[in-house]
Amino acid sequence: MLFNSTTFLFFFLPLTVAGFWLLGRGTCGPKERAWLVIASLVFYGWWSPWYVVLILGSIAFNYLIGHALRRWRSGEHDGARLLLVFGVGANLAALAYFKYWDLLRMTSNTLIGTHYSLLHIVLPLGISFFTFEQISFLVDTYRSGGTAHSPLDYSFFVLFFPRVIAGPILRPSELFPQIEGSTPTATGSDAIVGLTVFVLGLAKKVLIADAVAPAATAVFNAAAAGTPVHLLEAWGGALAYSVQLYFDFSGYSDMAIGLALLLGIRLPLNFDSPYKATSVIDFWRRWHMSLSRFLRDYLYIPLGGNRAGRSRRYTNLMLTMLLGGLWHGASWTFAMWGGLHGVYLLVNHAWRTTRRHLGFEHVNQWWSRGPARALTFLAVVAGWVFFRAPTWRSATTMLAGMVGLHGVSVPRRLAPVLAAISGIRVRGDGLGSFGDLPMVAVVAVSLAIALLAPNTAELTAQWRPPVPQITRSRWPRPNFSAGVLVGALLLFALLTVFRSPPSQFLYYRF
Repeated sequence: MLFNSTTFLFFFLPLTVAGFWLLGRGTCGPKERAWLVIASLVFYGWWSPWYVVLILGSIAFNYLIGHALRRWRSGEHDGARLLLVFGVGANLAALAYFKYWDLLRMTSNTLIGTHYSLLHIVLPLGISFFTFEQISFLVDTYRSGGTAHSPLDYSFFVLFFPRVIAGPILRPSELFPQIEGSTPTATGSDAIVGLTVFVLGLAKKVLIADAVAPAATAVFNAAAAGTPVHLLEAWGGALAYSVQLYFDFSGYSDMAIGLALLLGIRLPLNFDSPYKATSVIDFWRRWHMSLSRFLRDYLYIPLGGNRAGRSRRYTNLMLTMLLGGLWHGASWTFAMWGGLHGVYLLVNHAWRTTRRHLGFEHVNQWWSRGPARALTFLAVVAGWVFFRAPTWRSATTMLAGMVGLHGVSVPRRLAPVLAAISGIRVRGDGLGSFGDLPMVAVVAVSLAIALLAPNTAELTAQWRPPVPQITRSRWPRPNFSAGVLVGALLLFALLTVFRSPPSQFLYYRF
């Protein structure tokens, strides 16, 4: 079930929220949590009932392992570490089978000439997310002993429908304190802010991300077919995809936070204007923040982090980014994307060390932030080519076009316009798919919003903040004008939803 579908918007969501509020008048007691677990199972199993069997089996397995870890750890049992290794290994083995088994077979066939047949295993929705969450549960339980949780509360932790498919990746300490002990209460203010954040996310998805998707798809499909895309269309396609991915993922993150707040639950910030980053280090503090924290705390630091010298630190960093890239998808282009960002981070850290030695570490003026932001953005856009391209060949075709190796041309419809403006005759044999001026304008305006405008958390920081990490905001408290604007966005978004079938969120594929 998609957040941007009529089934979700007009049936599932109203019934779920109404049932929650009628059962407990905004409280989140055991019966309300049971209601939300049932609703989450319906939401998760909407595509296939087999998904429900898989996730319930995963929940039961990890709950039992966690319970044993807690008991053994409290008694300093010698087998606790082995049990942790077994539990984490079983989770990773399940993820590897469903997500990477065909990739390994295909790679073996290509490199050493084996003839394994591909199984074409259907990837269960959200398996990358709920696998990492349950690994964090096991590791945290082993480290601290933790506290006992009921099967209902643990099921709620894994299944809570606003974020079960595509995050944010929750740690136990971010949710259990909200539902255990003192019973939280959802207020009318929570509902208003939650609905506002949800509407803003819905508008990002259906009015921006889905609008620019055809332009990105046309260019990347041409590159995948072997067509040598030219300079402008290659950059147009790459920028269009950068806009699509930004507003698709940002929109989903907003919608998840808003939905949770309607039910009195506060999810952590997962997206903080990453295209405003002034370095790749800063980018990864802003993009998919819950994944960055997970990779840091459960992979990079256990590998040794920066505690064993510079070379070991760089090795750990590169390994973390390679595995983070593969986490996104079963393709070596994702590994290349992760490796490229690993190289970016190595260069970034080396540059910081050099600046410190030269005495320029505190230089952070407007004239330095602008070029730093532009360079970071261009590096990120180049990386998205590997993230989007289905094969190495199509990625290199796109990158060759972006550096001008396939020549310079413009879409047919733009050629006469540019010739009239410049007085110079230009080639007009480029792809027509990116040639509509309205599409160019939508991409340009959307990019300006991503680079310059405040994000949703900043806009609502004075509205009883749903995301406590955000404190920077000069925007006022809610007023009539804001209500009119949000209402207009909801109207346009719903009209768009009615006109066309819902599109899947990009991160649902991971």
